[in-house]
Amino acid sequence: MIAVRSIEFVGSSLDDLRAFPPSARREAGYQLDRVQHGLEPDDWKPMKTIGPGVQEIRVRDGKGAFRVIYVAKLGDAIYVLHCFQKKAQKTAGHDLHTAEVRYRDLLRGLR
Repeated sequence: MIAVRSIEFVGSSLDDLRAFPPSARREAGYQLDRVQHGLEPDDWKPMKTIGPGVQEIRVRDGKGAFRVIYVAKLGDAIYVLHCFQKKAQKTAGHDLHTAEVRYRDLLRGLR
């Protein structure tokens, strides 16, 4: 039996996730639950530009595209770095920067 891993929200990521529309929030929560149980999300991609092991969960609903950037390969927890609504085809630089800074801070704090 796989142990269920805890989820740690970094910075404002929990508040940002709570700001998602209800259906997107529910889907993001379901996908994070899959990760907690050792499964892959249904729709994801690696975010190697942010750091090794960082992944992005992709959620789409009637209100748009939403993203949850997390890392599950550090310690015993899953760290949610950033949650946001995607407004354009390409991820906004400030969203990538936010995730990068939180990832670096997380690494410093775990050492």
